[in-house]
Amino acid sequence: MMEYNGYIAHVEFDDEAEIFHGEVINTRDVITFQGKSVSEIKQEFETSVKVYLDFCRKHGKEPDKPFSGRLTLKVSPDLHRKAFAAAKRAGKSINSWIIEKIELAAL
Repeated sequence: MMEYNGYIAHVEFDDEAEIFHGEVINTRDVITFQGKSVSEIKQEFETSVKVYLDFCRKHGKEPDKPFSGRLTLKVSPDLHRKAFAAAKRAGKSINSWIIEKIELAAL
């Protein structure tokens, strides 16, 4: 993972093409880049974000910002009650408990 100006990218190496390719993962817009070396992929990542922001500015479009960290969930009252009880049994706030469960599931 790489980070630039709040944007986070995931990079993979294609051993057949012998090239790195990456994509910004914390925005809904598509921002991709590639390079043949570590230094080149880092530079291309930064350049791609700058090009994206310039494009948005020139076209009067608000750039899609990296995710804020706020997540609104809609669940049934029964599931809400169960989650609250599970959090209390664990000695945690429901927010902390849910974050822990998401972190475990997202590994």
